[in-house]
Amino acid sequence: MKAELYQVDSFTAEPFKGNPAGVCLLEQPAPESWMQNLAMEMNLAETAYVYPESDGFRLRWFTPATEVELCGHATLATAHILFEIGKLKPNDTARFFTKSGILTVKKNNDFLEMNFPATPASQCPKPENLSRVLGNVNFLFSGKNDFDYLVELDSEDVIKSLKPDFDLLKKVTARGIIVTSRSRNSQFDFVSRFFAPCLGINEDPVTGSAHCTLGPYWAKKLGKSKFAAYQASHRGGIVQVELIGDRVLLRGQAVTIFSASLTDKVRNE
Repeated sequence: MKAELYQVDSFTAEPFKGNPAGVCLLEQPAPESWMQNLAMEMNLAETAYVYPESDGFRLRWFTPATEVELCGHATLATAHILFEIGKLKPNDTARFFTKSGILTVKKNNDFLEMNFPATPASQCPKPENLSRVLGNVNFLFSGKNDFDYLVELDSEDVIKSLKPDFDLLKKVTARGIIVTSRSRNSQFDFVSRFFAPCLGINEDPVTGSAHCTLGPYWAKKLGKSKFAAYQASHRGGIVQVELIGDRVLLRGQAVTIFSASLTDKVRNE
């Protein structure tokens, strides 16, 4: 099986920041077990697999533990590589066929702009013991969509100081937990962090798909549709967010860290 492998830092213009993703370019579909094993070997939050299909590309995402239905930073990384190596021309629009429908990515000045479905959270009672698991914090809002819980906390300082009990957090019945607050930095409208231990990711450095939930939430709170957002993980990353109807435009930058060749044994597995 012919495959080209890359590692890309997404939602950053600097190496070793943002969210690292693996990108594996294929000529044809690969066995799911092979993709899962390679994702486990890469040991990144997500490894994306992409191959030509119809008038675009089929795109799938795997964590070290499982396949996921939507991933922003690995989509950004994939588009970045396709533009960088010339599979896409500067004025092209990447069309990806995914488990979350058709996703598109195009260049917007120095940024890549992803068009994703909005995934707003509906208000709900907070999950039992979640406040204690996060460190006995006060919730200003608790909501949920098909993927994640969303909770607003008191301040950016509280967000940055969180030290969740990840063993207990695994028991929460959701893909992950998005925590957010207004930003104290005038450069940004809001900050967030994202925890997903049940997927094998205690904390995701920068989560594009979470901003499909954060965008609609902050649009209602702040009365506007365009935002500069900062994900306050250890690595940190910047996401530009624009809400347009039931879609969210996510803009970010990316940096290629390395490319690699798979050995014959791996290609033939």
